[in-house]
Amino acid sequence: MPDARTHRNAVLQALLVTFLWATSWVLIKVGLRTIPALSFAGMRYALAALALLPLALRPEHRRAMRRLGPGDWARLGVLGVVYYAVTQGAQFLALNYLPAAALSLMLSLSAVLVSVLGSAWLGEPPTARQWLGLAVFLAGALVFLLPLPSGGQQAVGLLIGVLAMVANAASSLLGRDVNRRQVLRPLPVTATTMALGAVLLLGAGSQTGGFPRLDLGEWGIIIWLALVNTALAFTLWNHTLRTLSAMESTLINNTMLIQVPVLAWVFLGEALAAREVAGLLLAAVGIALVQLRGAPASQP
Repeated sequence: MPDARTHRNAVLQALLVTFLWATSWVLIKVGLRTIPALSFAGMRYALAALALLPLALRPEHRRAMRRLGPGDWARLGVLGVVYYAVTQGAQFLALNYLPAAALSLMLSLSAVLVSVLGSAWLGEPPTARQWLGLAVFLAGALVFLLPLPSGGQQAVGLLIGVLAMVANAASSLLGRDVNRRQVLRPLPVTATTMALGAVLLLGAGSQTGGFPRLDLGEWGIIIWLALVNTALAFTLWNHTLRTLSAMESTLINNTMLIQVPVLAWVFLGEALAAREVAGLLLAAVGIALVQLRGAPASQP
């Protein structure tokens, strides 16, 4: 069982990771002013994959990769397409049209769906509390989002956001399936699927917005997102999971639902009405009800 200092450090590190992830939304919105969405996403994840590959290709990981069968590679390929090419590509596109807080809330629904559907998929029927949490989350989302736009750019953004949400939920279930098989550790799974998704995003970007000449600030955003907010943050988050319980990790991860709108308000001027703040808080309570199970009596 970790001592108090180790546990405190893990909590602080996990909070730092969620803060880095929350700042990604602001940096993406800033970058999208001049960088085409799919090209932007492709460059971010291509650089991040390159940063992770040296760690993913250590001898023990290479030995595990050599044991993979065609079915394993097929599952990794599908995960790379769905999570990186579709989910992340749609997220970058949606941020062209929607405020960061609105899209963050929409993507949070995928976590709720995964908790409910994943429990059923794993042979653990959702509890009454989980169904209550889903209802509370949906109520909060409706309070935040209504009235829905009937046309224009925000309507386009909502449609793309729904695609991102569904793809994110599907990729989470696919990721669970891959990790349950334990054919590879999380690091090589992430590096290989990210590399595939990045190639597809770069290809799509070359056929849509192209690759504009970037200034120093734009390169700085891409490099920071790739190396710090993706490669480093992923590695640090996995390190904290060795110490934190599932409940603690879930609670800390859910703070992003509040961090994103606060950062968007401070740095992007995306102010929220009192109704929208109430909707976010209600949705956060719903997520907690869905995702958190009773705390174990003791930690190993």
